[in-house]
Amino acid sequence: MSTEHVPLDPSVAPLGTRAFRDAGGLPAAAWRADQTEQTLVPTHCCFCGIQCGMYLRVDGRGKVFGVEPRNHDINRMRLCPKGINAYQQVNHPDRLTAPLVRRSRDEEFREASWEEALDFTVAEIRRIQAAHGRDAFGMLGGASLFSEKTYLVGKFARVALKTRHVDYNGRLCMVSAAGANKLAFGIDRAGNPFSDMLQTDCLLIAGANVGECFPVLTQYVWGARDRGATLIVVDPRETAVARTADVHVALKSGTDAAFFNAVLHVIVAEGLTDEAFLAEHATGWEEVKATVAAYPPDRAAEICGVPAEQIVQVARMFGRAERAMACHARGIEHHTQGVENCLTVINLCTATGNLGRPGAGYGTLTGQGNGQGGREHGQKSDLLPGGRSINDPVHRRQIAAIWGIEESELPQAGTSMMEMVWQMQRDEIRGLIGVCNNPFVSLPNYAVVKDGFDRLEFHAQFDFFLSETAANAHVVFPVTTWAEDEGVMANAEARVVKHNKAQEPPAGVRTDTWVLCEIARRLGEGSKFAFEGSRDVFDELRRASAGTVIDYYGITYERLEATGGIAWPCPSLEHPGTPRLFEDGRTYHPDGKVHLQAVEWHPPADPYSDEFPMRLTTGRTVAHFLSGNQTRRLGGLVEQTPRPWVEVHPSHGFRNGEPVRVVTRRGSEVLPALVTEAIRPDHVFVPYHWPYPTAANVLTIDALDPRSKIPEYKVCAVRIERAERIDPVPAPPVPPGREPYPETQVSRTDPLSPTAPQGRGTAERG
Repeated sequence: MSTEHVPLDPSVAPLGTRAFRDAGGLPAAAWRADQTEQTLVPTHCCFCGIQCGMYLRVDGRGKVFGVEPRNHDINRMRLCPKGINAYQQVNHPDRLTAPLVRRSRDEEFREASWEEALDFTVAEIRRIQAAHGRDAFGMLGGASLFSEKTYLVGKFARVALKTRHVDYNGRLCMVSAAGANKLAFGIDRAGNPFSDMLQTDCLLIAGANVGECFPVLTQYVWGARDRGATLIVVDPRETAVARTADVHVALKSGTDAAFFNAVLHVIVAEGLTDEAFLAEHATGWEEVKATVAAYPPDRAAEICGVPAEQIVQVARMFGRAERAMACHARGIEHHTQGVENCLTVINLCTATGNLGRPGAGYGTLTGQGNGQGGREHGQKSDLLPGGRSINDPVHRRQIAAIWGIEESELPQAGTSMMEMVWQMQRDEIRGLIGVCNNPFVSLPNYAVVKDGFDRLEFHAQFDFFLSETAANAHVVFPVTTWAEDEGVMANAEARVVKHNKAQEPPAGVRTDTWVLCEIARRLGEGSKFAFEGSRDVFDELRRASAGTVIDYYGITYERLEATGGIAWPCPSLEHPGTPRLFEDGRTYHPDGKVHLQAVEWHPPADPYSDEFPMRLTTGRTVAHFLSGNQTRRLGGLVEQTPRPWVEVHPSHGFRNGEPVRVVTRRGSEVLPALVTEAIRPDHVFVPYHWPYPTAANVLTIDALDPRSKIPEYKVCAVRIERAERIDPVPAPPVPPGREPYPETQVSRTDPLSPTAPQGRGTAERG
């Protein structure tokens, strides 16, 4: 066959073909693969709570070099932009490969041996606790760790450090939903699997930007729509999914409880409640009914800033559906009324009999990869493994027996993550170990956080990149990525899935498990931490959870490999797991009933005034994840979304890219405008993945829900002003002697807001 160039007929050749040919793309025979052998390792994504199945591509040298989607029944061959790029962090040039040590923050970091870093850490733990008591040293874990490691964090804090001060960054994520679920149902997890969305007649999504935060979950939303389900979205912003909904309720942030009380008011008034279900399966209904009687649509419309007719429309859609589902995320949970907001949604589902059936139920969407599993087995300040209460004498004795200590040796409950920062400011906590968290970006009111951490006499951080928080520490331990170890996570359905090791870690890097066990050994508790790896820890976790509501005993690595995942509770090796709760009409309270809770709406913590007349809300964007310590280093994601912006309504007179000063009572920053009609005129939105000086949490308030202790990220009082110059985005920190990875620097300095439209009416760039 001739290889001569064939003239291209412009009427036939697709647009761009000539340019492709001229660039050397025509002769396909010239392409050669540079990988002669490879292995596909089945695993799951490291990012959000959907936990998509994927294969990591491993070359002949044993190095991860690519990714393939996996036909797992969670994601069905789909991956989002973060999942596609996740593998790139494994062998990234910014990886930490040796411990970093400095004796004071006035010094620069230097690479040190493991022996020196461990000796220094143990000496500082002993010094601080000898001088100020055991509780002067604290520990913070993370909800992106495998469950084995979250179990180990809780045990290490209480048995090796012997401190009551341990908490985790899931405190910033799921604790409001957890508190509501336990109050109402006696169990902390979603009631239905994702697949139940495909059988529902009405799907209500509140405070969840599914298209950007859980992109692969969109397939279930579209599947519900394809079979005729109505879609209701409750969100101050017209997100991508809200734009396609039958009803988008663009309520004022911080008014969710008033809205859902009013919806239930209409359902009661129009006789749409399931009285038989309530009589048999619920308590507290009369109190709830009396409370919602005071929230007619007209009153709620004034509070929420939405038409009263829309409230009635939502009530009829949900109340008349044969099968209805409601799910929510941080949008209604990140409030000083977060637990109560979740309870109003539970009240709605229960009053209409929508629990425990295919296509009928209630659930929460988990933000972090192990947001569900991360709060189950003991790193939360008030919980022991299996969701046991640390205040319950029986629970304490059970765990003490498994850990080989006396019940009296177990510390009492500690405080929450933000409260620990306040204790750092008061010198009550003087030393800290942090694992898999980045509070300098993720906690509210940055000035308070920085002050608290600066006052620590000693701070050690575990990470595989040098985060902004780690860059402020005294010791940084280089640990493995998710692809260099094995373990389990529980996704938003409470489905436990197995992550597999794809490559050996770089020389000088250790697993979190090894480091914690080695510190424990040096503190004299090595016999209680004689774990060779994740499998040993998981076996103890299974035993520690046996007989509890959160029962993992029947789950093994082998069963997970064979099944693709098992939903807990799973009390025996023969048990199939529990993908759907409440099928028999019973909850996990002793009486088997839903304990409904009456809720009164109250305004947000930060008062509005003539000086601060608008509302700021914060959230995620599709290209980045949480504090951005991982995604801000991946070139493709940085190019897609190089910097934060402020979404403003066109009525304020800004053009895209113009500098806007955003001011709250705690601080200010200047960001480029993203002008869009997809946000309420009285609101602005800032994504939170970037550090100071462009951190959204320079602006947010450190007010907490009194029950869950979650911060009120989703609403505070703000004003906007014209400015001259946009604040620069700092490069991610790197170890001493290295330059920032160049691919992540090219787009970072782009002064304009993202090129991808965030909603209808987005103004032109320029």
